[in-house]
Amino acid sequence: MTLEPILFGTAATLSTLAGGLLALRFGHRIVLILGLTAGVVLGVAVFDLLPEAITLANGLWHPRSLIAFAAVGLGGYMLIDRTMHHAAWLPARWRVHLAPATLTLHSLMDGMGIGIAFQIDTRAGWLVALAVLTHDLADGVNTVSLCLAARSEEAARGWLVLNGAAPVLGVLLGLSIAVPPVMLAPLMGVFAGVFLYIGACELLPRSYARDPRLRTTLASLAGMMLMFVVTSVAH
Repeated sequence: MTLEPILFGTAATLSTLAGGLLALRFGHRIVLILGLTAGVVLGVAVFDLLPEAITLANGLWHPRSLIAFAAVGLGGYMLIDRTMHHAAWLPARWRVHLAPATLTLHSLMDGMGIGIAFQIDTRAGWLVALAVLTHDLADGVNTVSLCLAARSEEAARGWLVLNGAAPVLGVLLGLSIAVPPVMLAPLMGVFAGVFLYIGACELLPRSYARDPRLRTTLASLAGMMLMFVVTSVAH
């Protein structure tokens, strides 16, 4: 019972690292990677996190409440991001870490979801684990891309290692603690809002500003379609 979720967590780690290494290898094509990543992040929010939040709500929360939690995530992240951006007292290098830190926390929650699901039921654990694995490759790409967009390869490598370790650590935490089921849906909603901001307000403008050609927009649309297909197959 314990071995299965740990193996899935390890697989998620390997998938995340593989995605990040691909992004580092093809960093010279960062514009298209950013465009694709923007679509993937938006796709994760719209096709994965929000539907998962609605499923987890299961009568505990009204759908409008989940949308409100998503708005809290978007607005809260925007406030933090812009406050950090305009804070003269805050070292600029710290701002590089905000978005990848959020993605790493999301990977930690993914791992916790696997651990908690296996506590409930083996079948539920497999379904959650497969859903996590389908987008962890993109998580690695996203983590590296966000750091490379800020021109910090050192941060990219560091956060890739942390993001890679997060799923396994999350599984261990999920197996050892009991998260109130009533809080799972709101947390997913908040993360959906955060991802909407990262995709729409950070990655999309950066990619288009660097290359305002049609191919960048098509890359973003392809990222969204990819996540639609991936999440549809996973569910």
